[in-house]
Parts: sequence; C-alpha cells; structure tokens
Amino acid sequence: MKTVSLSLEEIYNLAKKTLLSNGCDDETASILSDLIRNAERDGSLSHGLFRLPAYVSGLKSGKINGKGQPEVKKISQSVIKVLGNNCLAPVVLNKGLPELVKAAKQNGVAVLAITNSHHMAAMWPETEKLADEGLVAFACTSYKPAVAPAGAIKPLFGTNPISFAWPRPGKTPIVYDMATASMAMGEVQVAKREGHKVPIGTGLTKEGKETTDPGEIVEGGVLLPFGGYKGSAIAMMVELMAGALVGDNFSYETALKDNNDGGPPSGGELIIAISPEKTSNDNWDKHADEFFEKMKSMGNVRLPGERRHKNRLDKGPRNINEELINKIKSLS
Repeated sequence: MKTVSLSLEEIYNLAKKTLLSNGCDDETASILSDLIRNAERDGSLSHGLFRLPAYVSGLKSGKINGKGQPEVKKISQSVIKVLGNNCLAPVVLNKGLPELVKAAKQNGVAVLAITNSHHMAAMWPETEKLADEGLVAFACTSYKPAVAPAGAIKPLFGTNPISFAWPRPGKTPIVYDMATASMAMGEVQVAKREGHKVPIGTGLTKEGKETTDPGEIVEGGVLLPFGGYKGSAIAMMVELMAGALVGDNFSYETALKDNNDGGPPSGGELIIAISPEKTSNDNWDKHADEFFEKMKSMGNVRLPGERRHKNRLDKGPRNINEELINKIKSLS
C-alpha cells in the first residue's frame, strides 16, 4: 500500500477545503475537519479521512445540511433535546454538550436526546469532552442495519456503538468507544481496502456462511454481534435508547427512509452525564484510581484510551493511504 505523509495541519486543511467545496459553511467545515484531524492523530483511521468521501456524498445529494443550525430545547432541568435539522452530528454536539454539562453539574444527572442528525464519526470525542468536565458519560447511537441478531443471518441492528468515559482529575480520562458488532463496519471496510483478513466470527457471507474475507461481509454479507447473545442484547438496548427513547427511528426504519447515497443516514443519539461530585463522596477519584492501579498490576493490562492518548503525544506527520488522498482531492 502506497502512502502519503501529511502533517496534522495538512490533514485539517485538506478536509476543510473539501467540505467547503461541497456545501458546508465555515462553522460546519471547521468542526468536522477538527474531528477528522483528531481521529488521524489518535490512530482512529476508520473515522478520519476515510469518512470524508461519505460525508461529501451526503452533502451532494442534499441529505445532509452543511449550513444548517440545530435547535436546542430544554425539556426540564435535567433533560436537553437537540433537533438536528439534518446537520452533521459533530455540529449538533457542539450546540448540545455545553447545555448537558451545565445541567449535569447542577442536577447531578442529565440527559441529552438528539434527533435527526447524521453521525458517522467516532463517539469518544463527546464522552471525553464530558469527562474533561469532571463528568461520567455514556453515549450510544444506531445506524442502518448491518448486524444480525444472534441466531439470525440477516441484518436488523446497526453497528450500534457505545462509548463510556470516566474522569480522572489531573490525568487522562478512561474512555472507550466500541461497536456492539464484532467489529466496526469502518474497520471491516479498511481491512477490505488494505487486503487484510478479519477474524472468524466477524461476519457472514450473503449465503450465511462464516468468512474471514472482509469483502464478502461488506458486499452483501452481514456483521455479527460481539459475544453472541450478550452482544445482541446490548445492540438491542442501543436500538431502543437511540431510537424510541429519544423519539427517532430504529435502524431498519432509517434504512427505509435513507436515499442510499453512501453518506451517513439520519438518526438519534442518547448521551447521559453524571456528576460524581453529586452522587459520591469526596474520595471518589482516589478510590477509582486505586481500582485502576489494581488492574494495571495484574499483568499487561492497558486501560481504555491509553493507546489513543499515547498516539496523541506524537505531533508529527501521519502516513495516509495514497489512493484515498487522490480520491479526496478529486472531490474539490
């Protein structure tokens, strides 16, 4: 695979130029380009520049509003709702998260319910921002069907990622962001592009047979939930929490409405923020750190988010797939 070396600034500038050329205003282009650069910086390749052609597809078709403004509504002291108005999720989150932070710090617990936004980015940025504010955070969102329930061979669930963050004052927070599928679809697509195999149990062919070929999963096949029936139950939970609970669609309903342009579909997201200052005692952070140290002492244990923060310390250029760069440049 041929690669091109780009600085973090060059990654940002390439993303922003492309988005501005395809219907985004400066605010939307800046927010999304920042997210794309940070994904490349942190080693989240499936959510960096790799996503840009799909964003452009959605913008060109008119499905995504690159110049829209989300509408924030305070339903109660602890419930914030944001109507996405077909904006990209990072733009919606930029409006909603500050309100969620204020509500959670005041009330101890608060909920952000998002509808009608287009989410195709990583989820750790939103939960990490909340942890940086001293809050425990949980987030989930659904997608179009790509994952078969345990015991089935046809998709019903989205990849339905969940993200959790725990604040550590003076230290980097604990953050994980994971698909409830055996593997995120973006990672399967990257494996296909780069000619890699995927582990058995990742997904099935269109005939319902197990395969290690990512192409057979992407092209008419189906992903499997992680952990069999346990992962299937968690994926179902996400469907309910990011769908019916916030007032948006289930993944199968999203698929019926989507124009299949390759861009991210419209959907919902639920974020919960909890203040340990309100729910626990003065020793909550030290108590948790003792637990993390216990984990680390048990062998080659890596806390969630450690690798990402280690990658973040490297401010140097990143090697990007040359074919992808050429494709992105052709979009401007």
